[in-house]
Amino acid sequence: MHPTAALIVWLLVTLAVQSLDYPALLAIAVVFLWAGGGPAAAWRYVKRARWLLLSLWLIIAYHTPGEALGDSAWAPTYEGAVEASRHAVRLVVMLIVLAWLFVRQGRDGLVAGLWGALSPLRVLGVETGRLVVRLSLVLEQVQAPAAKGAWRRMLHGQPLADPAGAGSLRIESSPWQPRDQGLVALALIILVFALWS
Repeated sequence: MHPTAALIVWLLVTLAVQSLDYPALLAIAVVFLWAGGGPAAAWRYVKRARWLLLSLWLIIAYHTPGEALGDSAWAPTYEGAVEASRHAVRLVVMLIVLAWLFVRQGRDGLVAGLWGALSPLRVLGVETGRLVVRLSLVLEQVQAPAAKGAWRRMLHGQPLADPAGAGSLRIESSPWQPRDQGLVALALIILVFALWS
């Protein structure tokens, strides 16, 4: 799959997920789990976001007006629990789609996809090369495990990595195929369906 097409599909599906309900969310999750190589990669993202998911659920559940569960003063509202669960499932589906993007494209594919997606801006005179290079450096830094005590060096203004190790950035991508156009069109149809339903 072309990296730019994968990035566009990810963006469109992420936007669509915000308006979908459980059956459509389940269908998207199954498709992207199957296409992304299984649940192992997605589980890593969900596990990293577990405190965010719990915080999101508690905030929405306790701050949505409605009738308290079990008529208890300390319990969240029924409406809040329903809405919080829906938002948590949406976030999990977004993490599954993100895992698919990272598994299918990797760092180099994401950089190539962003380069292709931003190419129309270069016609208008916008310099996108620096943004792409910075993103590649951020992705490289995020993927490398931090050394013990790295946060102390960062607080003292010391570099976290050896700048001499920085090399050149080479962007390669496959040619755009009709299949890529079809997948982008399908993601666009999902977004239109989500917004109009």
